[in-house]
Amino acid sequence: MRIRVLRVEFDELLMPWEISEFRGAVIEKVGRDKTIFNNHLDDTRFKYGYPLVQYKSINNRPTIMCINDGVDEVHHFFNQKNWDLRISDRTLRLSIYKLFLKQYNVQIWESLFRYRINKWLPFNQNNYSEFNKIEGIVDKTHFLERILTGNIISFAKGIKWTVDKHITVKITNIENTHLIPVKGVKREAFDLKFISNVSLPDFIGLGKNVTRGFGIIKSLKLNDNNE
Repeated sequence: MRIRVLRVEFDELLMPWEISEFRGAVIEKVGRDKTIFNNHLDDTRFKYGYPLVQYKSINNRPTIMCINDGVDEVHHFFNQKNWDLRISDRTLRLSIYKLFLKQYNVQIWESLFRYRINKWLPFNQNNYSEFNKIEGIVDKTHFLERILTGNIISFAKGIKWTVDKHITVKITNIENTHLIPVKGVKREAFDLKFISNVSLPDFIGLGKNVTRGFGIIKSLKLNDNNE
């Protein structure tokens, strides 16, 4: 399936812990009635689906990532009289640093692709409790692989792609685990590498809180020295 992905990096400084404020400022700028920006059905009801507009800090630059319908709707931001955003005690005066618009072929292949995912938040309250009951590292890894597979399926549903073949996911290296505050609660996050038979676009998010810059994936080349 071919999808459209737009990534807009702005020429300002944004630290990762400021992404939530950046997201909120963009939502206020376009208006809360533009629900694709905030992943809500209306003012009171949350949309439980894969977000097609995501907010990130890439190389410490504020970034908006749009997928399919999100590409069509992002004009609500760019049509504003100015792109100034208030973050904490400062004003971001945004101008475009880089803009990437590309079509990606998302599908299941015979071959495998290598990825790195950073600050991946796999857990909800139920599966976190289940994960902590598992004793063996191999079994824990298999458990995480099942969650990551589910995250890819959620992405597939969000882009209206019907998965009709088996998805392969294998974690090859857990590089780091750390506790990250999310909405005032510390959550366990993972930096890891995995292989999959699904071709995925760079910089999309998988897992929990992808609208706030968590779970960003990046493809790895076979000769990548940073593997």
